[in-house]
Amino acid sequence: MNHTPNVLLVDDSENDLLLTRVAFKEAGFDIPLQEVHNGEEAIAYMKGEGPYSDRQKFPLPAVMLMDLNMPQKNGFDVLQWVRAQPGLRRLPIIVLSASMHAADVERAFDLGANSYLVKPGTIQELIRMIRCLHDWLHYNQFPLLNDTVRK
Repeated sequence: MNHTPNVLLVDDSENDLLLTRVAFKEAGFDIPLQEVHNGEEAIAYMKGEGPYSDRQKFPLPAVMLMDLNMPQKNGFDVLQWVRAQPGLRRLPIIVLSASMHAADVERAFDLGANSYLVKPGTIQELIRMIRCLHDWLHYNQFPLLNDTVRK
């Protein structure tokens, strides 16, 4: 079990990241939050490569909250990569996307997403969603992850 769970936000939209940060704050979220801006950065973070090599500063997350449509590697690519890593297979990954396309939902679950949430239309709805996530993180037990991954 992780004793200090943290969340890794993966989204290329600065506006969406800002709104999510505000929602986390308004929801009273006291769990550390890390951010990356695309799929390549998410994989580098999970590998502990480059600027993310300091695991004290950039610990493995308890949960990844990830958009799908991003430049370079998209959320589907990240899902596929994470689920191929024996030490990370148990990482809970929550897709947070604007897409309501059934094909995207099905593909995300086929690639190993644990949940698929549609980005709400208002900040108040986002705050409510983040409060639910906060409560879930408070009560949930998390497996230990192994940051030894295939390069």
